Order: sequence, then structure tokens, then C-alpha cells
Amino acid sequence: MPANNMDELVALCKRRGFIFQSAEIYGGLQGIYDYGPLGVELKNNLKNAWWKSMVYENDNIEGLDASILTNSMVLDYSGHTETFSDPMVDCKSCGLRFREDQVPEYCKKEDLTEPRQFNLMFKTNVGPIDDGSSYAYLRPETAQQIFTNFKNIVDSTSCSLPFGIAQIGKAFRNEITPRNFIFRVREFEQMELEYFVAPGEDEDAHNIWVQKRLNWWEKQGVPIKSIQLHEVPIEELAHYSKKTVDLMYKFPHGLEELEGIANRTDFDLGSHSKNQNELNIHAKVKLNKDSNSKLSIKNREGGMVVPFVIEPSAGVERGMLAVLNEAFTIESLAENKTRIVLKLKPHLAPIKAAIIPLKKNDENLVNLAKKIKSKLQQLGYGRIILENTGNIGKSYRKQDEIGTPLCITVDFKTLENNSVTVRDRDSMQQERINIKDIESLFMEKIK
Repeated sequence: MPANNMDELVALCKRRGFIFQSAEIYGGLQGIYDYGPLGVELKNNLKNAWWKSMVYENDNIEGLDASILTNSMVLDYSGHTETFSDPMVDCKSCGLRFREDQVPEYCKKEDLTEPRQFNLMFKTNVGPIDDGSSYAYLRPETAQQIFTNFKNIVDSTSCSLPFGIAQIGKAFRNEITPRNFIFRVREFEQMELEYFVAPGEDEDAHNIWVQKRLNWWEKQGVPIKSIQLHEVPIEELAHYSKKTVDLMYKFPHGLEELEGIANRTDFDLGSHSKNQNELNIHAKVKLNKDSNSKLSIKNREGGMVVPFVIEPSAGVERGMLAVLNEAFTIESLAENKTRIVLKLKPHLAPIKAAIIPLKKNDENLVNLAKKIKSKLQQLGYGRIILENTGNIGKSYRKQDEIGTPLCITVDFKTLENNSVTVRDRDSMQQERINIKDIESLFMEKIK
């Protein structure tokens, strides 16, 4: 059962150390968030799951970690300088600013100013002298550095069509009205794949990647039945897109885009290539007199071709929000009590297991619990913690609320017969097992 509203998720995230407002002690910075001890673990686990599914499970996909600071010419030829802006209006009555197509009903038409274009890119000075002559941008997306590194990767590996380049990294957009918690922010992370195919094979590849992405989200705990496919109308397509399918998910604030899968044609590689008239580029591109490379590759027939690109692009923060929303559960217990439990997939859980000594000041119990914690930590599945509070009930409730799949209690029977109590998060069932069996049970539960 997903959360009833965003406030429930926001409260949980702050209370338990998932997400904090950045610079909160100074009143915060709108549209910027910090990720606490549990948030950074969940975020990393989601990124690791994406990276494994893309790079490790596909022999034809390579990884990249490119720079954030972006040469202005890259964004000139990509079309961002001209198109990466939104028409905004100000309401004279309430004093707020809105995107022209997102003005709320309470603002009267006669109170709105004429639309003005606001650039969404962050510009920064490069070098010691701030005279405006040398500048770069904080990248508004991770894709362009993939395209500008296309030749480097082709030349340094044995890539042949079809193949992909994957990247996870920060992007920055000067959103005029950041909103809905971490859904729309100014600093965020993207998980992007650029999958290069021969012209003519792009439509089949696009359909395949839409299904692959649906299947992946299902494995992360966002069911396919909770996602609606939305084909973006032709008149709303981005300038580079032949076709885009958005995966729409019902967030606490409404149905919004979780991920987009775009057919970018050969626009990007064509735009960044020199001698474009020699390359049989299908897309309409700006004449490039600055590039020093032809971004093409041999096809199966041995000729040179500018590939088409299929781009599955997902925001890490939106993914986290969807995963948290689906996992958030309020369950009724006996005596009119309830518990909050995050039923996260075990591979995403910030804490994989909590080792709990029954009595916190008992040296024998605590030392044995530390040994068990160290053994499980060395398996490399993620973070294991020692929950040394002495209150077993409160410890269970806390671990349920942060999504810990297993709690292992070390008590006085453990000292007698080497057995511990293992409690399952979802069923709350407990079983007694021998210490020597902990590792195998743990690996079975956390795979």
C-alpha cells in the first residue's frame, strides 16, 4: 500500500535520516536536498542495481564518468543554448512565477504578465578572472558527454553496432519552481544509457528498451501494473526526438514521469561531427565548423554510418521516491496498534541486517553480537549495524520503519547453545538458528 500523501514520506525521510533539506539551519536552499545515513545507502543501492543491469549484464555496454563542467560549444551544437528554456509568467496577484502551461486555477488570466523565456542552465566562470570571456555550464543532462566521448570509446574498445554507453551522474537545471519534495529539484542525478544502433533498426530497439525498463522497475519494487505508458505527442517531442515513451507513475502528488525512453535518431552524433555533408545524416542539424571528429562507426557491411540512438533516461531521485512510495506500508497490529514498515527489496534496503544484543551493558552479549556483525559485513552485501539499545521492541519497530530485512537477536540462550533469533521484517516471524547457519540464511534472504 503506497503512502497516502507526500507528507508521510517527508516525515519518515527526515525522522529516520533518509533526506534533509540542504542548509536547513540557514532556512534551507529551495530545490536542493542532502541525503543522510540511510538515504545515501538507498541511493547508492538503486544506482548499483541500475549499473549492474546495464553494464555487468550486457556484454555490449560500456561505462563512462564524464565531467560536470561543460564546454559551451557542446551545448551550442546540441541545441541546449537555443532551446533549453521555459516560457514563464508572473502572477501580479499572488506574486508567484509559473511555467506558462502550469498556471494554477486560482490565478486569473488578467493578472498574468506576458510570457518570458528563462534559461534553465547554470553558467559559471572558468579561470581566475570573472570578466565573462571564459565560461562553462554545469551540465543540464549527462547525455552530451556520452556523445562527445563516442569516438574515444569506439577507438579504445572493440565496440560494434549495436552497443551502449552508460553513465550515472549529477545534472543541474535552474528550475523556476522546484516542488514536490525530491521530484523536481535543481541538482539531481541521472541514470542514462545511450544505445547506438544502425539506422532502420531503431524502432525495434526502442520497443525492446521500453519493455526492459518496465521489467527493471518491477525488480526494484515498482510493479508494472503501477506504471502507465505515455507516448509523447509529436507536437510535444523534444527537438532531437523521433519518438519518446514516458513511464508514468502515480507519485503521492499525482501521475508524473518516472523515466523517458527516447529515439534521438542520429541528431546528437550528427550535430557534433565535422564534415557533416559526407555522413548521410538523417536529422536536421546545425552546421558544425568547430568539431575535429567524424562521429561514425563501421556497419555490418563495412561502410561508415552515424548511428541512431535509443536513450532510456531516469532520475535517481524520482526513482527513490517511487521505491519509497511503493514500499511504505502501515499495518494493523493487535490491540489497535499499527506499525510503519518499508517493504523495500532486500538489495535496495539501506541496512541489510541489524544485530541486537538483548542487554546492552552485558559484555558477553555485546562482544558476540559484534563478532556476528563483523562476519556478515565481510560478505560484502551492504551495511550491517549493531543496534545496541537494550530495548528489543523499539529496535524492531525502528528497523521495520527503515526497511531492514533481518534482525538477529543475541540473548542469554546464545551463550548457552550458540543459537540466535532471526526475525523477518515483512512477516515478523522469528526462528531460532545456530550461529554457524547465519551466513547461509543471510545470503539466501539478501540476494
